[in-house]
Amino acid sequence: MADPAHDHVGLTDTFASRRYFRKFETIATHLLRVAANMEAEGVISRDEVRIVSRYISGLLFTFRALSMKYLLVGRDTGRFFGSLNMDKRDSGFPVAAELMTMANDAQQAASHLANMPSEAALKDEMVQTILGSREIPTKLQFALSQRLYYEELARGQLFWVRNDPECHWISTEGERRRFLLHWAVYDSQINLPVIYLMRLEDTGKQALPKDSRRWPEVQAHLMAQSLAGLKLLTIAKGFDEDFDDLHPKHLRRIHVGPMYSSAYTEQTGPLRAVLEDAQAPAGQDWALAWTSEELESEDVREERAGWFGTVEREVFALDPFGGQGAETGATRTSRSIILPQRPFQVLAERNPPGFADVRKFVVSEGGQVLRY
Repeated sequence: MADPAHDHVGLTDTFASRRYFRKFETIATHLLRVAANMEAEGVISRDEVRIVSRYISGLLFTFRALSMKYLLVGRDTGRFFGSLNMDKRDSGFPVAAELMTMANDAQQAASHLANMPSEAALKDEMVQTILGSREIPTKLQFALSQRLYYEELARGQLFWVRNDPECHWISTEGERRRFLLHWAVYDSQINLPVIYLMRLEDTGKQALPKDSRRWPEVQAHLMAQSLAGLKLLTIAKGFDEDFDDLHPKHLRRIHVGPMYSSAYTEQTGPLRAVLEDAQAPAGQDWALAWTSEELESEDVREERAGWFGTVEREVFALDPFGGQGAETGATRTSRSIILPQRPFQVLAERNPPGFADVRKFVVSEGGQVLRY
């Protein structure tokens, strides 16, 4: 079996590292517009778009923090601080260990900032070094970059390796309360952000988010099941059977990525050839996959519980086409790809097999999103 570490590479060149972060900042900004476009098409609800947009914004803040951390990579700063480790083979994203380290740094951000000179003091010292010693103040630049890194962490609202479940009330009918749950992980197996959304009905005595017994159990259960290798059907049935008074009606999982780039990644397949042929300028030589899986409950059956009781169990609808429902464990799966104009033109000309049913979102530098 291949060692996944061989598929990881450190971005040790200053300019390559900065281009990489600029690319992701651009992609995350486009993703927010694509999500709004999906809402307009009715592919995803307004509530779900609001939640997904929050996670995408968190990714943007995470990349911004990492860009500060590694701003001086490749320069002689007087101390070794490493370089961003990214997954060049499977995802194009930073490896999960980067986010784990960042979470640890965030716990200590306040103490680091308290012991650092202020931004104004560092800039003033830089000016004095340039004018007085006629030197490039690399060490001071590094100190400032680390201060900006910790300031980003202190602001919070970043995308972490684990983003624990939150619960939002939708409506109440009789004794049934409807909630929308959402959570997200940065899956360490595939080095990709994965977002989950679940609509459920609650028939418990106390509302789920206020229930001091059930809510922690639900959070722990969902986080333990948040693995990309698990089918949605497995996750939903396990949840349904473990919580007799919680009834999952709809479960959605969104995979953000992989990111393909002729400058940074080595994935195989049609997109690699498309990006190589496109020869797009820096900043436009990328494509991002976006996959949404959905599982819906189509019916309810009653099951005996104890001596005299019964409980509701969901009957989930599986994809009826091609006999793949049991294989995918989902009611439907939709694939999308987001890419700039030049790569899209080459993709349209080459028309590789397997892309006919993939939604194409073409983005422009001005922020326009066109759907094909």
